[in-house]
Amino acid sequence: MDFLWSPWRYRYVTGASGAGAPQDCAFCRIVDAGVPDRQSLILHRAEHNFVILNRYPYTSGHMMVVPYQHVSKLAAASQEAASEMIELTRRIECVLERLYRPDGVNVGMNIGRAAGAGVADHIHMHALPRWAADSNFATVIAETRVLPEALEVTWERARAEFKRP
Repeated sequence: MDFLWSPWRYRYVTGASGAGAPQDCAFCRIVDAGVPDRQSLILHRAEHNFVILNRYPYTSGHMMVVPYQHVSKLAAASQEAASEMIELTRRIECVLERLYRPDGVNVGMNIGRAAGAGVADHIHMHALPRWAADSNFATVIAETRVLPEALEVTWERARAEFKRP
């Protein structure tokens, strides 16, 4: 058996995890800063959550539902926020189907850094459209994503859909 030693990673893997300070949280800063929705990519504001475009999307239309409550675990979210999160995710599914006609939709959460959460201390639900064979050579070989639509265009189209009854 081969071993690779990387002592520099010890600090990373044993570092603090869980809920960080809200002032250090990207999602809390977006909401607290009063930045216009277009600039912050917020598509919709509900009572307990907001819907935002992922600034670094896997595909065009990659959205997230984020609770206003700063919590690092789904179990710590209020019942109202958790229920509304699912209702907004259902709404996103319909919006994505109308806008992009995908073959499927990925929905999920990465809770904690080890699970892959980019913002580990503030839960958020991802929803993104998928198509058969949408992982092409650029993604697989070159670790590059090709997005056919600019974020500004995605925001305009999706925001209009959220305004529909």
